[in-house]
Amino acid sequence: MQDITTTPLLSAELTPHRALTRRGRWLIIAGAAIMGAMPAMISLALGAWPIVLCVAGAVLAIALALNYTHKDGQRRERIVVWTDRLEVTQIGPRGHTRLRKFQPTAVRLIIDRDFDERTTALYIRSARDKLEIGEFLSADEKSSFAKAFGTALRKARIRAVKTGS
Repeated sequence: MQDITTTPLLSAELTPHRALTRRGRWLIIAGAAIMGAMPAMISLALGAWPIVLCVAGAVLAIALALNYTHKDGQRRERIVVWTDRLEVTQIGPRGHTRLRKFQPTAVRLIIDRDFDERTTALYIRSARDKLEIGEFLSADEKSSFAKAFGTALRKARIRAVKTGS
């Protein structure tokens, strides 16, 4: 039998959905460059060279936007609920790590919903703090995680009452 103090009640790593691979990003950028090349060459032949700059700017903007979303997609959160503590580790796109610790008996899970009752935000609230978790998740993913997380918090509270801590 496992000791309840060494086994977490919930251990989850939240990551953004990434539908586009590195190869896919480069294919989109190459496709935009190829599609812009023909009008750019015709414009250049007609002496309308500013259009070439506009096409190049558009391709560059597409490349920058795709690279930004790729970098942003590398962030993640680790959430571990133990019987005596809650640990939230937020890891940014550049690897910057921030660890927050809470007492499971002293926090509340706040769920924001829109007018259609879809989950729009999840917060951990303590007496001094309010921390948003999983902001990059879809509404369905937030709802599913909120159920699992809420269940783990309830179990931690019940075990704290049973052990008298």
